[in-house]
Amino acid sequence: MSAPMSAERFITALRGEGLTVVEVGAWRTHNRNHKGPWGPVNGVMIHHTVSRGTANTVALCREGDSRLPGPLCHGVITKDGRVHLVGYGRANHAGAGDPDVLRAVVAEKALPPDNEATTDGNRHFYGFECENLGDGEDPWPTRQLDAIARAAAAVCRVHGWTSRSVIGHLEWQPGKIDPKGFTMASMRTRVAERLK
Repeated sequence: MSAPMSAERFITALRGEGLTVVEVGAWRTHNRNHKGPWGPVNGVMIHHTVSRGTANTVALCREGDSRLPGPLCHGVITKDGRVHLVGYGRANHAGAGDPDVLRAVVAEKALPPDNEATTDGNRHFYGFECENLGDGEDPWPTRQLDAIARAAAAVCRVHGWTSRSVIGHLEWQPGKIDPKGFTMASMRTRVAERLK
């Protein structure tokens, strides 16, 4: 359980993990903080976007839509492995999820099944949206998977977390399927390797 790092510390951590970072507009102050607190933070959540094309995907995650205003995450990880920073602070990415899952993330233990949606995840998780159609057929390039692991590891390294603090949206909120096309167990293995 930690206070969120500063925006400057965040971008420094990502670059320190060897990532190419693209700053999108005034990302440091683009957030949903007026809707509730951000923090304490407890982990990193990975999503897929159900979109195609870098410009379209980044714009969607920055602006959101009339039903769900942006930012929809902190960073968008595109197919080419770049991380586009679109917001910082509270973001509309996690939604309500399972308090038992949150307790497991805090304790860095195996995750229980997510069977309720009663806890505000936007408060507790950094979020990375990853460009993919989410149909199980759209490929995940190696450079993109590597960037996802690096981004998650960067956040974990700053907070002193292990790879157990990295979860998928499908592990948090009943009915969610993202990310689809790789397992979160395999991603946590990648993150653990980076943190060694």
